[in-house]
Amino acid sequence: MTLHWKLVIDCADPHAQAAFWAAALGYTVEDNSALVQRLSAAGALPQEAVVTVAGRPALRTLQAVRHPDDPVQDGTGIGLGRRLLFQQVPEPKTGKNRLHLDVHAGPQRRDAEVARLRGLGATVVRQVSEPGTDHVVLTDPEGNEFCVQ
Repeated sequence: MTLHWKLVIDCADPHAQAAFWAAALGYTVEDNSALVQRLSAAGALPQEAVVTVAGRPALRTLQAVRHPDDPVQDGTGIGLGRRLLFQQVPEPKTGKNRLHLDVHAGPQRRDAEVARLRGLGATVVRQVSEPGTDHVVLTDPEGNEFCVQ
């Protein structure tokens, strides 16, 4: 039996992080406005839990991105495949990630991809050239490490 999963990433600003990672990966920011509107109308979601993003109501503390080819749950906009969910937490990042993403661009495209990601707000930390690996370590706008191979 296989399980569906999503990677949840703690952050300060889930909507900014979702915008960065959607652009970085070519993913789609989920549109959960129908779900938010339905929960709000039913009184199950207080108004302070809602924010307007790109002209649509969204959950203030959560935002996900999904692979554009994967299915979406009807009526909610929640992706049913490859997803990253950004969850607002009160505490800042304090140490090295125990889990990180590797973005595979290939040796011919790596430098161009690193430059593109820097243009989106990533910061280069270091270049790693060791037996068996050649990659660049970067951080996203909130300091979460990831690698481009």
